Amino acid sequence: MAAACMRTLAPVNRRFLQIHSGRIGAVADRVPRVSLQGTGWAHWTNGSGFRSKILSAARTGGGGRGRIAGCVFLMGSGLGIYQAMKFYFQHHRAEEDFSHMFDTELKLTLYQYKTCPFCSKVRAFLDYHGLPYEIVEVNPVFRQEIEWSTYRKVPILVIDGTESVQLNDSSVIISTLKTYLINKDKSIQQTVIYYPEYKTTNARGKEVTEYSNKYWVMLNEIEIEDVYPCKTTRREEVKWRQWADDWLVHLISPNVYRTPTEALASFDYIVREGKFGPVDGVFAKYVGAAAMYVISKWLKFRHGLQDDVRQDLYRAVNEWVSAIGRKRKFMGGQEPNLADLAVYGVLRVMEGLKAFDDMMENTRVKNWYKRMERAIQEQRGQS
Repeated sequence: MAAACMRTLAPVNRRFLQIHSGRIGAVADRVPRVSLQGTGWAHWTNGSGFRSKILSAARTGGGGRGRIAGCVFLMGSGLGIYQAMKFYFQHHRAEEDFSHMFDTELKLTLYQYKTCPFCSKVRAFLDYHGLPYEIVEVNPVFRQEIEWSTYRKVPILVIDGTESVQLNDSSVIISTLKTYLINKDKSIQQTVIYYPEYKTTNARGKEVTEYSNKYWVMLNEIEIEDVYPCKTTRREEVKWRQWADDWLVHLISPNVYRTPTEALASFDYIVREGKFGPVDGVFAKYVGAAAMYVISKWLKFRHGLQDDVRQDLYRAVNEWVSAIGRKRKFMGGQEPNLADLAVYGVLRVMEGLKAFDDMMENTRVKNWYKRMERAIQEQRGQS
């Protein structure tokens, strides 16, 4: 919503800003690609000359003390080499254990706004599963970075392999990749067919693009039993993923732009974390904050929120925690599922703002949220 607001305001100052904004060439030519296998190891040697000097020093080191010092040095060097080799083989074995999950030729590039909740959902999924990816931060006003695409929203995930595939919509991106990671017999090109796009008209009479099956991981019967042992867990995951998109995400803007002070703090964060120049950043911060404060009031009315929008946020978050229950660590049980990652991704964009601090203080979400942080940091989805 903030990005849409800035695009609306851009013509007011566009000519002035373009003086200060350099034109960017083709994105594909300037974005470095990252292999999903991870970085390689640099093998090195100092040659025999270094070893000869050590041995020579040990032989001529001045009697017993020289010999002892030489032996100690050699032993220390040997232990160091042993530890280095041990670390190498452990790392190499870990890479081999995970390499079967993803084609090593595939490279992921995520086009995003850092403060966008839908982009945050995709990053949470990629990080949890330990999938390396390149980020291209998109300027929310001019969007030069995605000029090459007819799809003008973010996130966009480009997957480069034997063929390039562009995935749009955060839920489609996540469902496609999850299906691919589980069903290794199909390529990305074959997997994305499960999520065909179609045109529809929303409640305001505007034509929008939608995707079939976008909340479903498309598996055969054997895979379903393996991934979702309990019959209700799959439908539960779909229900709460959709809830995150259709309800929870709409509580973010009214809460982070609730007062003029909070709106200014939010846009300060957006400008600091986003891709803005020094001039358009100042313009975005003050004009954007004022505009979003007004728009947040309209959003409150549109979504039927209470005068104190915090109460709607608290109620939604507590509803989520209650659905998990006391016996489970996550909605997915012992480990997060796609619903956990979606809700976490949406809530994470408020970090550092008053709305986030208030939510942590006045709801029961803190323990679950901290568990999610650890699970993603440890990349526990790799296994």
